Amino acid sequence: MNTAHEEILEKLEEKFQAINQKTETHLEGLLWAKPITYWDYIQTDALLNLQTQRTTLPDEMVFIMYHQVNELLFKMILWEIEQICHSSTLTTSVFTDKLMRISRYFDMLTTSFTIMKDGMEAEQYMKFRNTLTPASGFQSAQYRLIEFASTDLINLIDYRFRATIDRNTPYEHAFEHLYWQAAGKDYQTGEKSYLILAFEKKYKQEFLRFMEEYNTINLWRKFKQLPQEDQQNKELISAMRHYDYTVNITWVMGHYYAAKKYIESGQGSGEATGGSDWKKYMLPKYQRRIFFPELWSAEELAVWGEKESV
Repeated sequence: MNTAHEEILEKLEEKFQAINQKTETHLEGLLWAKPITYWDYIQTDALLNLQTQRTTLPDEMVFIMYHQVNELLFKMILWEIEQICHSSTLTTSVFTDKLMRISRYFDMLTTSFTIMKDGMEAEQYMKFRNTLTPASGFQSAQYRLIEFASTDLINLIDYRFRATIDRNTPYEHAFEHLYWQAAGKDYQTGEKSYLILAFEKKYKQEFLRFMEEYNTINLWRKFKQLPQEDQQNKELISAMRHYDYTVNITWVMGHYYAAKKYIESGQGSGEATGGSDWKKYMLPKYQRRIFFPELWSAEELAVWGEKESV
């Protein structure tokens, strides 16, 4: 037996002894193991059978697959954010690298909106969208988790109520005043649309737990926990700003223009599938969602959402 093989066996012995396992048992198991294939590893068959149309219109398949791809990318984003926020040995270089990974995922999401905007026939969309009511892309739970993990809750509160809420506000109260509640809640009567009620029934408790978990370890808090010198790192600040702007302006506006094309095509009611006030909910100039406001100048904050590039 050559030296390389001996070293590998020694390392395997150490590995299995550490978990009170017999090395020979695991080695013998390899005799009967099937060679791995791409389709088994990626679970291709399962993945390609997750698309179920509710109509006979061909472009509905584009709509379904596009949103499933979005959710996979959201999962990739949350995977990277979790590593940053739960790290006890976070360095500036690792923080910057992972933020740029996350931003590249959102860059991909942003440019992909042409698939939605220009990749479906308006006539088909306006027909099959009626079968989706009252479901809405608004109900993406992963996107809400990304927001909670990115910034302090105050920056996700409806702009009209931020002065009445602080870090000591109960999570339940803060939840009731999150910016996206405006998409389906009458603040005068407290009445909520089915869009919101169904969403909360499914995810509210998970959201409240997540809000509390990331209250002190969100991306902004992790940034502020870095040494003062590192907080001045130009590359890191640039990565933070890029992420903030990509998520809260570029991606949102891409979504807005795709929705606008179909909703205002003249072939439907002009309303979103969930019945939300989609312009007030989506346009950043109304809700002024900004993850890291301290990293923007007063001039930049004053025109937030008024233009699409910075």
